[in-house]
Amino acid sequence: MNNNWQHNARNTLKGADNCNAFFQSQQFQDQSFPIKIPLEFASLIDKDNPNDPLLKQVIPSIKPQIETLDFSIEPLKDEENSPVAGLIHKYPNRVLLITSRVCAIHCQYCFRQNFNYIGHDAVSNYLAIEDYIYRHPKINEVILSGGDPLSLSDEKLAQLIKGIENIPHIKNLRIHTRSAVVTPSRITEKLIKLLSQSRLNVVLVTHVNHANELSNDFAKAIQALSGVTLLNQSVLLKGVNDSVSTLSKLSMGLFELGILPYYLHLLDKVRGAEHFLVSDEEAQQLHKVLQKQLSGYLVPRLVRDENLAAKTWV
Repeated sequence: MNNNWQHNARNTLKGADNCNAFFQSQQFQDQSFPIKIPLEFASLIDKDNPNDPLLKQVIPSIKPQIETLDFSIEPLKDEENSPVAGLIHKYPNRVLLITSRVCAIHCQYCFRQNFNYIGHDAVSNYLAIEDYIYRHPKINEVILSGGDPLSLSDEKLAQLIKGIENIPHIKNLRIHTRSAVVTPSRITEKLIKLLSQSRLNVVLVTHVNHANELSNDFAKAIQALSGVTLLNQSVLLKGVNDSVSTLSKLSMGLFELGILPYYLHLLDKVRGAEHFLVSDEEAQQLHKVLQKQLSGYLVPRLVRDENLAAKTWV
């Protein structure tokens, strides 16, 4: 695999015809949320297994998408908590920046697949964002999200991070990314240097759902980071990781790489992701068994995102 991440980011499977040809199947059908799978990730999928847990994350549902009281196109209504374009402020002490509309992969359970990214660009709106943060000294943490913040070039990321570093009351920088695991080549030497030399306490939150995603390339890339706190968040997905054995293997695999299992999210109820839903009762039972089988530091917190109180324990 090419070690140029920008080449790899372009080297993707797009559309049902392309994916069906690559996987020699007829499982893919184009839906409203476009199909996008980087070849770095596709290479980990077992083509002979139609129920491969990585494959199931990127196949759109072909069932009719009917908006109900439970599932909607914007389950978290982020824009209601956006006082400045490109910034979401739900908690007193931290803000989230929409750094990019681009993701390396299109996960078919993504709660922001219908987000109105037009105008919500933290880079082009940074002066207004900076002014807002300056006027709210209780904010001590900035979270970079998207899309995926690592879809930005190292140069643009550096510009954004340097600006945040110049705000005296900001102490912590958190970066949420799926790119790190689906395109490990994105962890470049420039990025490693940028994060390790920041005056901020840097936390990198990877998004890994299954131990099969922990490739050798990802292990080498993530272990090259130094001076960065590594956490992981997963989404509990029916047919993908909704078993004690699968979640246990994931937690132990993450910890071997120096990543602490942090969050296990219940599904955000976005339209089209109904088939991924694990009930609260099933999730709580799984979590109870995990607590008995694993050391406490290996058990991620079972959480649900809410519109107003963004993290609630289940």
